Amino acid sequence: MSETKCVGAQSVCFRSDVYVLGRAAVVGKKEGEGPLRSFFDVIDTTDMFEGENWNDAESRMMQKAATLAIKKAGLTPKQVRMLFAGDLLGQLLASSFGAGELPIPFLGVYGACSTMGESLMLASMAVDGGFADCAEAVTSSHFASAEKEFRFPLAYGNQRPLAATWTVTGSGAIVVGNRTALERCRTQREESAGTHGRIVPPGVEVVVAGGTVGKVTDYGVKDKANMGACMAPAAAAVVEAHLKDFGRTPEDYDKIITGDLGAVGVKIFADLLGQKGYRVESVQEDCGLLIYDNELQDTHSGGSGCGCSASTLAGYLLDKLYEGEWNRILFVPTGALLSPVSANEGSSIPGIAHAIVLERKQEVR
Repeated sequence: MSETKCVGAQSVCFRSDVYVLGRAAVVGKKEGEGPLRSFFDVIDTTDMFEGENWNDAESRMMQKAATLAIKKAGLTPKQVRMLFAGDLLGQLLASSFGAGELPIPFLGVYGACSTMGESLMLASMAVDGGFADCAEAVTSSHFASAEKEFRFPLAYGNQRPLAATWTVTGSGAIVVGNRTALERCRTQREESAGTHGRIVPPGVEVVVAGGTVGKVTDYGVKDKANMGACMAPAAAAVVEAHLKDFGRTPEDYDKIITGDLGAVGVKIFADLLGQKGYRVESVQEDCGLLIYDNELQDTHSGGSGCGCSASTLAGYLLDKLYEGEWNRILFVPTGALLSPVSANEGSSIPGIAHAIVLERKQEVR
């Protein structure tokens, strides 16, 4: 019988290396004006991506990220066995229409803003389990398409409370594969695993080492303008479960990076973990706070949306691993599980988060 890959109560550990083969981050104008601008592959200053409407723009953005990540891996779309993708729109419209233009078997997933964690976990499981030699995880969000679906039409001009976050117009795509896929694409992919010409030392790879699947967590928060408060309990719960399952402490990670808790949520997250005996402040980061400069861009509590953590991971976070500034990070994208119907009916907003371990690996070649 093969060695179990289950760890503790809700975690998994991959017994074979699952390599990051390629990645791409595509964003809109506001994101391109933020502090991470140099880490993005494509910045569209129109936010339309040559689309006919906002939904079409998001589909094209997602397709562009997925295609570029495959190209940077030195592969063709037909060499990718499975595509795991999701977004915020009803019936996964952006992903479905975007995937329809790609010749890749498609599995739609939904975890709200945690979707990049879910899709990356599933793609890595498929590779480690031998069901695919390479698979792709991609997700997207668009400020305009999300606003009209979950809040108000842009023309309404409503005021946003200070606890509100700004939905990121962005898409991130990650191609993962096994050793065979790595060897196949090594001779073809770009010399630099970073973006914009940053050279990566020979033999450096990043692997998905495992992770923890989160549980739906509901603290009864009903304010859809305060996503950080809705999601922070789920993020704290999955990090606590992860540390217990792996027998680790926060200091075993160079960074623990939440998805889009924003200025409000990160404080709740740290406080909840502190009550459990875990101090995370020294290693804590949040994609929603990294992607914008709030003083200059006035996003109130920070960034959110599926594309927030996805584009930050595909650009900034992976660059830091490849460059050797970090060796191991815990990527914890977070999601608020609401719909326009549930919110308008006064239901509470449950949260979900997943924790993914990414490690830098120096190989002898």
